[in-house]
Amino acid sequence: MSEAGKKSAPQHPQKSVEEQLAYLRKGAAEIIREEDLKAKLDQSAKTGKPLRVYLGVDPTAPDIHLGHTVVIRKLKHFQDLGHTAIFLIGDFSAMIGDPTGQSETRPPLTREQVDANAKTYLDQVFKILDRGKTEVRYNSEWLGKMSSYDVVRLCGHYRLARMLEREDFRSRLDNNLPISVHELLYPLLTALDAVNLKSDIELGATEQKFNILIHRDIQREYGLSPQVVFTMPILVGLDGVKKMSKSLGNYVGITESPQEMFGKLMSISDDLMWSYYELLTDFEERVIVRLKEEVRTGVLHPMDAKMQLAHTIIANFHGEQAARAARDEFQRVFRNREVPEDVREIHLQAGDYSILQILTKVASRNREAKRKDLSSKEQLNGTKP
Repeated sequence: MSEAGKKSAPQHPQKSVEEQLAYLRKGAAEIIREEDLKAKLDQSAKTGKPLRVYLGVDPTAPDIHLGHTVVIRKLKHFQDLGHTAIFLIGDFSAMIGDPTGQSETRPPLTREQVDANAKTYLDQVFKILDRGKTEVRYNSEWLGKMSSYDVVRLCGHYRLARMLEREDFRSRLDNNLPISVHELLYPLLTALDAVNLKSDIELGATEQKFNILIHRDIQREYGLSPQVVFTMPILVGLDGVKKMSKSLGNYVGITESPQEMFGKLMSISDDLMWSYYELLTDFEERVIVRLKEEVRTGVLHPMDAKMQLAHTIIANFHGEQAARAARDEFQRVFRNREVPEDVREIHLQAGDYSILQILTKVASRNREAKRKDLSSKEQLNGTKP
């Protein structure tokens, strides 16, 4: 979210517990347990002490796309309500590797890779979270200090049979694929994040549910009140089939130009548009329901609803003026059939291409052209040899 967007972001510390629950439920996949969340919100209201809500992220890649922002936005919602938002960088755990969704053991990252990714990741996260009100922590603070005795003692708090109930592990066992011991340690070590942060609530994507439930169990083993597990859905990518992923090319990066973002968002299907409204905007549920009905009855054209969606998302990251300019450009080129202001020739090999594939290639060429332009300017200015 842009700095301008942050200033106008909703702040609701005065909301009642029921109003907070209604605000937080939007888009949530599962809350374990909702009665526990209500009790914690009640206690917070009575004592005036904000809840400690955290999201742990392993910086395995430098860039954030809209899929990543779904759960980060929910952390922002807790922050808007006056609770303590903790953004945890898994700099230690990233070097182990989260086994979630992995069909094979993946190679660990180096410290240099993790540190570089963490820096750029934080720069992007603060487009959404309020930098001044966010507690940033690194799990190397406690995991990096553990002795072998500490690790063995931690392992004594959990059963192997429970760990092997995990779908990723069970599938590999069934297919005679290897499981490394360090992968079994991953959810136990990250459970110490919840212990050390003394968290009331942990956020994660639905695929992280197994890990977060272990964190809750280990908190109990260490004599703490177990946290509430709050999971968010996986955002489907632009293809409308698979989860948004850079490797699949069906993503929208939050640092892409407003024009690139607008074009990509306009390529999604009319049906997919509504989950984007749900997970990527702060439109209230009743407003989204009304928009859907207006589209269904023909009062609102689907393209107009989609343009409003793209405009809203882009304004959060680039500001209202940039979003308006991207919208005007799209309107001029695709609706009025006029020539774009900045035309670059893209040569493709013969073949059938989807609109998404073409947009991805255009975005890639534009980024390369900008990189070359910047390099040329630096050389002219004498900033590069």
